[in-house]
Amino acid sequence: MDEYIPIIKGSEINDNPFHPVSKYGVDQINTYGDETEIEWIHRDRRFSEKLATPDVTIADLIGDIDPIKAATQRLHYSHEGAIHFGLIPRSNRGIFAINELPDLQPRIQVGLFNILEEKDVQIRGFNIRIPLDVFLVFTANPEDYTNRGSIITPLKDRIDSQILTHYPRTIEDAIAITEQEAWIERNGRSVHLPYYFKEIVEQIAFEARKSEFVDQKSGVSARLTIAAMENLISNAERRAIMLNERVIVPRMCDLPHVLPGVTGKVELVFEGEQEGALKVGKALIGKATREVFKKYFPDPLQKPKRTTAPQGQPEKEVNEYSKIVTWFENGNSLLVADDMPQAAYFAELNRVPTLKEIAKKYFKLNDNDQYGLASAMEFVLDGLHQNSKIAKDEVDHVTYYKDLVGTIFSGKGTFEDYD
Repeated sequence: MDEYIPIIKGSEINDNPFHPVSKYGVDQINTYGDETEIEWIHRDRRFSEKLATPDVTIADLIGDIDPIKAATQRLHYSHEGAIHFGLIPRSNRGIFAINELPDLQPRIQVGLFNILEEKDVQIRGFNIRIPLDVFLVFTANPEDYTNRGSIITPLKDRIDSQILTHYPRTIEDAIAITEQEAWIERNGRSVHLPYYFKEIVEQIAFEARKSEFVDQKSGVSARLTIAAMENLISNAERRAIMLNERVIVPRMCDLPHVLPGVTGKVELVFEGEQEGALKVGKALIGKATREVFKKYFPDPLQKPKRTTAPQGQPEKEVNEYSKIVTWFENGNSLLVADDMPQAAYFAELNRVPTLKEIAKKYFKLNDNDQYGLASAMEFVLDGLHQNSKIAKDEVDHVTYYKDLVGTIFSGKGTFEDYD
């Protein structure tokens, strides 16, 4: 649309000064000619929308007689000036959208026939037609055609094009949508959001869209990732305010706070209901973490390299994670919480040998960025857990990392298989 267009000043339906269609516009041109006052309106004012609720009427959309207007201006009901125009005529020379079209009552849908076919509106009780220049857009979810209502066939026949949208096909596209829509920037403190957190949040939705526990007919909308991202940053912001920290940086132990944004956005099938929404949500987060971990780090499940040992001793198999896993196998454990001060959080993670070096190597970080480095170090631990190398327990917003085999045989704690 043009950025600005001229209309006859005071016109309710954006009359074109060169081709007025309302009685008011015609009278203004006949009375004042070239001296008719005009007004320039921006394209932002030329878009209107209406949610199709069951109580929407023809008067709302097209118009009707306004008895109060007629009485105030002392007009007869047969006078054109007594017409109160609805939303569609008021969107003349613009765009009008009706959301959730199946919820519109069938008799109201019939009232749209003339606009779509003849490009004009007819107001009750008047032998007049007002030609409109309006672009109509309708939205509907495929599930709505059968569940809540229907679009009547003659109306579908008059709609020129049906556009089927799709989910974001790539993580990058999904991230761009979430960044555009989510409340990320917070007042007062700067937000440092590592890119892998964005990928994890989007991967949750990708995993949900192929999960056997999620009802794929209902779908998984982009609102899931928007809500999840806002919850993640909000918990990090809460911690920064409580501890008076200058930077808002999410941690892996913040991810449980994403769950309400996930469980509330997916419909589960019968098997999913039996598993429980919370368990399914945790499994989706776990799978997402594992997929993103594989993008940045070597696969922990790959066969390790053999190293030569002194004569008479067996050869050892080692990989980059060997020292980390061995540290936990020796009975050590790690405790992190979402309300831990940054210095204590980093110091606790730094107890694990080679953990910092691995995070620095693959994320290209340095010691000056302790916030980002600490989050990356916990990401390595969580990735090892998702690949069944170490165990993890979560109790009252406190996360424990410990030896996997010892946890299984002792029967203590909970170990969830995210496969």
